[in-house]
Amino acid sequence: MGWATRAIERLQAGEGVTLRPRGHSMRGRVEDGEIVRVEPLGDRVPAKGDVVLCRVHGHEYLHLVLAVQGDRYLIGNNVGGVNGWVGRGAIFGRLVNVRSGL
Repeated sequence: MGWATRAIERLQAGEGVTLRPRGHSMRGRVEDGEIVRVEPLGDRVPAKGDVVLCRVHGHEYLHLVLAVQGDRYLIGNNVGGVNGWVGRGAIFGRLVNVRSGL
């Protein structure tokens, strides 16, 4: 079980979730400890630049869609890191709101 497993289960059930991600890989978009709201994608197709809650190689991330190639999405962070390509089934929700957690 990863840091966002329960949130992913709720997103898959069609519910939105509030999270407080930790780390600096998304600085400039999501700062360490900020409170974020993630909503299920529904029928929406992820687009380049979307911040998504996803699973890549068994790890859960709130990271960016860096590129789209057909039905594949390149996931990475906001500081130059790349996690890898995933299909639509590995993307569970999209960031819709960020607010300071301090």
